[in-house]
Amino acid sequence: MKKTNAMRILDGLKIAYTAHEYADDGEHELERGAAEKTAEKLGIDPACVFKTIVMQTESKEVVVFCQSALHEINLKKARNACGAKEVTPVKPADLLGLTGYIRGGCSPLGMKRKYRTFIDSTAEKFEKIFISAGLRGEQIELAPADLVKAADAVLCDLVLEG
Repeated sequence: MKKTNAMRILDGLKIAYTAHEYADDGEHELERGAAEKTAEKLGIDPACVFKTIVMQTESKEVVVFCQSALHEINLKKARNACGAKEVTPVKPADLLGLTGYIRGGCSPLGMKRKYRTFIDSTAEKFEKIFISAGLRGEQIELAPADLVKAADAVLCDLVLEG
């Protein structure tokens, strides 16, 4: 497996992780269910697969959110976390230019620029969580505290209840 930017960052910080490959057959195109399919292929609990959501504030600041793929993001909680009046998802067509990643392969680590990052506090429930390695079909398994450190992230509540 070739090293991704996310893996090189973890290596540089001497953070332990495990890289996992799985067959990517386009499930990233689905609005819902992609993480469950990824988890099934890796034989893991889908609750510990954390998706990366890239948004922009009303001032066009790019902010990054990570949360369990089983949950939807609560936009009010996301706004409160980053102190914005509005947050809107970055369009898939703009994702590559802003982050260096494509939809379905967006990692919270190793983006083109350093963006403020917020990780849902449910991550702390798990010994290890899975994030995109930066390519479709590749995941990184690491301790939640190590992701917080590597991403210089803030833990907060982002889950939409109900």
